[in-house]
Amino acid sequence: MQLYSIETGNAKFDGGAIFGVVPKVIWQKLYPSDENNLCNCSIRSLLVVDGDLKILIDTGIGDKQDEKFLKNFHLNGTDNLIQSLVKYGFKPTDITDVILTHLHFDHCGGAVKQNVDNTGFELTFPNANYYTSRKHWDWAMHPNRRESASFLIENILPIQESGRLRLLEEEGKLFPNISVKFFYGHTEAQVIPFIKYNQYTIVYVADFLASAAHIPMAYVPSYDIRPLQTMEEKEIFYRDSILNNYILFFEHDLYNECCTLQNTNKGVCVKDSFKLEKLYGSTTPR
Repeated sequence: MQLYSIETGNAKFDGGAIFGVVPKVIWQKLYPSDENNLCNCSIRSLLVVDGDLKILIDTGIGDKQDEKFLKNFHLNGTDNLIQSLVKYGFKPTDITDVILTHLHFDHCGGAVKQNVDNTGFELTFPNANYYTSRKHWDWAMHPNRRESASFLIENILPIQESGRLRLLEEEGKLFPNISVKFFYGHTEAQVIPFIKYNQYTIVYVADFLASAAHIPMAYVPSYDIRPLQTMEEKEIFYRDSILNNYILFFEHDLYNECCTLQNTNKGVCVKDSFKLEKLYGSTTPR
C-alpha cells in the first residue's frame, strides 16, 4: 500500500464558526486568525493506492463555483487537486474509487467539474465509483435550513446521474484495508475511513475533528448540527484512539497533518504531530 497526502488548496473560515462557544482569547492560542477573525485552513485529501485500487478520500472545493461564491472563502495557496495528483504520477482517469466523507461543498466539490463546453457537469474521475452513506445522501438531498447552503446540487446530483454512486447502508469493511464508521455530530452519518497501513491505523478524521486545536472536548464548531453528540463521539473515539494508537490525518489543519493522542491530567491532547511521510521515511513511496 502507498499513501499520498493530496493538497487541494486552502480556504479561510470564520474563527467563531470554527470554534463555537470557545472564546477567541482561548482558541487563538491554539490556532491563529487574521485581523478579520479568519482562520486559514487546508483542504487536504488522501490517496490510498492498494494494488489495483486507487482510492481518493474527499475532493476539496473544486473550481466550478462562480467567483462570488469562492470569494467568500478567500481561497489561497498554490495547490489544487489535479496538480497534486499529477505530481505523484496519477491522472483523474486512474482513480478507481472516491470516498466522500460528506457532501458539504468543501469536501465533495472537486468530484464534479464543468464539461468541455460549459453546458453541464461531468465526473472529475470518470472511471471511479463514488461512496457515501445512504443516510447522509438522503440528508443532503432534503437539506435542513441550517445546512442547505453547504449542499450544492451541482456537486451532488451529477454523481447520481452518472450511475457511479454507491450508497453505504452500514459501517464496516469497504475495501480490504479500509473500513468506515458513521459519525453524527457534525452532520448526519458522516463517513470516517479507517485505513490499515502496515502496523498502523490511519483515521481520516474529516470534519469530525477539523484540526488538532479541536481535540479539547469543548472545542466543537458551530457548524455541527448536534454538538452534544460530537462530544460523546469524541469521548468514545479518544478512548479507542489511545488504546489502539490511531494516527489522525487532518483534512483542515494547516499546521498539523497527522498526530497521535495521549491522556494527561488536563485531558486528551496531542502526543506527537508529524507529516504522513514519517510513516514511510523521507522519500515519497512509489
